[in-house]
Amino acid sequence: MPAFVVTYSSSSGRKRKMTLQADSPAMARRELRKRGILANTLVRKDLATAIRPSDPSRWQRLFDRGISVKDKALFASKLSALVDAGVPILRSLDLMRSQQRSLMFREALTGMTRDVNQGDSLANAMRRWPKVFDNLSIAMVEAGEAGGVLDETLKRLAKLLEDNAKLQNQIKSAMSYPVTVFCIAILVFLGMTIFLIPTFASIFDQLGAKLPLFTQMMLDLSKLLRSSFSLFLVGGLVTGAVMFSRYYATPIGRRSVDAMLLKLPLFGDLLQKTATAQFCRTLSCLSRAGVPIMMSLEIVRDTTSNTIIGDAISSSRNEVSEGLPMSAALRMKDVFPDMAISMMAIGEETGEMDAMLSKVADFYEDEVTNAVKAMTSMLEPLMIVLVGGIVGSVLVAMYLPMFSVFEHIR
Repeated sequence: MPAFVVTYSSSSGRKRKMTLQADSPAMARRELRKRGILANTLVRKDLATAIRPSDPSRWQRLFDRGISVKDKALFASKLSALVDAGVPILRSLDLMRSQQRSLMFREALTGMTRDVNQGDSLANAMRRWPKVFDNLSIAMVEAGEAGGVLDETLKRLAKLLEDNAKLQNQIKSAMSYPVTVFCIAILVFLGMTIFLIPTFASIFDQLGAKLPLFTQMMLDLSKLLRSSFSLFLVGGLVTGAVMFSRYYATPIGRRSVDAMLLKLPLFGDLLQKTATAQFCRTLSCLSRAGVPIMMSLEIVRDTTSNTIIGDAISSSRNEVSEGLPMSAALRMKDVFPDMAISMMAIGEETGEMDAMLSKVADFYEDEVTNAVKAMTSMLEPLMIVLVGGIVGSVLVAMYLPMFSVFEHIR
């Protein structure tokens, strides 16, 4: 018979601890109620040491890398394999806790192990850690527990999180590549203007040659950047970045910026296709797991990164609750492609909504992959021309006076 470690408060308010033998946590609590004891915590004795929370230092917390979508997908995949192999859920959580590197994730698994050991469900234990588990993961686990197919649901959740992470990485790579190259080009230009041009300026002064207009402009720019003006420029850029981040943090600012992003050439179409793929994939998995449609739409809205698309989903959810088909409600919002809406309508008519949403997600995931490849191949020569133009302009400005010097020598 397993033993349980119980902590409780006495009538005088002092903390007490006792060991109680019982067949299950429910039987232990029943025995405690007979004795008139209200337990603060109730943990199996063989797990009491294993699930004791760690006490990380301040520096460990400072350098904690946080929790990524990949971490959540790995958690769902490992837990699915352990549950499918017949390992008890408490033992599975404890094994995963010992292998976890993220401090917050480790603390969450510690608390979940304690809550599940006390008789709570896995979904409710996850719900107490909103910074670790989102509503999507909680709803999928809750549906899997209710249907007795937790291992299968966790597999779908892991696949869904992996697909979402792949899409996000593709978007980040597509948008970060030109920004990175542009920043490098600016740094190269500033380096040559601040450090290289002054060397040539002293040579021009010694030769006394008449400088072309373009060269004179570059010399004036170099002097300006080496003066106190550069400090004001850097301060202005930092202030602008801080003001933009604060503006984007407001609901109005985020909506205006997200609306502008959807209208950008190339990137706007890519963002729309990505949102369509994520919407269809997530809704398909939730629907297949048995999550009600209204809750599924609410979860999908919360997982959407673009507020314009999230507002459209929220408004469509209200109209679906009034009896309007989801495809018709989404068509009026004009945020998803017409082909995706048409395929959703076919899925509603045939009763195969899950399968149709999965096919739409597959199609648009391929579209995003092809669009990213095409955009990268198109931007590469443009970035090369940009960097070459910046470096070439500085070199031309420095070598133009040489022709005047040669004429002067003749």
